[in-house]
Amino acid sequence: MSSLSRARVARRIAAGAAYGGGGIGLVGAATVGLVLAEVQLAKRHVGNGHAPYAPRAEGLYGYDYAGADPDEPPLRLTMLGDSTAAGQGVRRARQTPGALLASGLAAVAERPVELCNVALPGAQSDDLDRQVALALADTSRIPDVCVIMIGANDVTHRMPPTRSVRHLSSAVRRLRTAGAEVVVGTCPDLGTVEQVQQPLRWLARRASRQLAAAQTIGTVEQGGRTVSLGDLLGPEFEANPRELFGPDNYHPSAEGYATAAMAVLPTVCAALGLWPAEEERPDVSRREGFLPVARAAAEAASEPGTEVTAAMPTGPRGPWALLKRRRRHRLPATDPAPAPAPPSSPGPPPQTPLLKRRRG
Repeated sequence: MSSLSRARVARRIAAGAAYGGGGIGLVGAATVGLVLAEVQLAKRHVGNGHAPYAPRAEGLYGYDYAGADPDEPPLRLTMLGDSTAAGQGVRRARQTPGALLASGLAAVAERPVELCNVALPGAQSDDLDRQVALALADTSRIPDVCVIMIGANDVTHRMPPTRSVRHLSSAVRRLRTAGAEVVVGTCPDLGTVEQVQQPLRWLARRASRQLAAAQTIGTVEQGGRTVSLGDLLGPEFEANPRELFGPDNYHPSAEGYATAAMAVLPTVCAALGLWPAEEERPDVSRREGFLPVARAAAEAASEPGTEVTAAMPTGPRGPWALLKRRRRHRLPATDPAPAPAPPSSPGPPPQTPLLKRRRG
């Protein structure tokens, strides 16, 4: 399918989401029976008996920066989405994408970052309504930036793409209205899961990319930014499945999550105004530039790690967006700072992770 064709499909899905359209799904009615049979077969092999587990990584990162400016509170980062946002598949808190992003953000901002994670393993996009309510429950502690990773379960459970995008767009709108910046890691490429056989592999890849492109349109139109997470289960996973998949052969390993977090961090920093101004201009040598939002979404879905953000409100082909291919930066891996000892339990001060600012 050409880029223009993918753009048209993504635009139709996004328009259906905006105007209440339905639809049978991403791959069409003729293939539903085959896909369902293949999905059930694949599920028997994915997991290897491993129970769902996601380490709790909530807490304060970059604690050593706390004294730099006593009047400046920590930045607040909230993770929303499914098992990938929760960090399922790794054993240590510092290996989760939330911890990696919080550590990296603290190092760039030279400021503590408070991480909250309301993501739920197994969640589909319709769970975002509940997650957003949790993220905004305390009006005195609105997140500075929210990162959403969602979509894989929508594909495997055949949620109509218009419904999927409608829930995501609503979540982005509510968070942006509350004052939070929003970065969405779009649906990963499920066609690279080893246990998924043909013809489901081809169908899963096509469905994943169609949904990712439609998610981009819905997100950008509500004032958010997207990063293509084809990397999460993309070419690097396909080439190194033993290294980049976790023990259940489905969720990423620690190195896999680090790969995804490295792609997302520059966009998180840019959303908060922490990236150098000169890097915000399109770099022609990296094939960056302004495109109609549907065209930018289709290109991003085919190229892992690509960012799309709103540019001009209108143009000859509708709204325009800026397509960026940001350079990745290796992230420091730290655990959240331990809670201070209570006054009744005197002892040595808690040891906190040392973060160094990384420039690249």
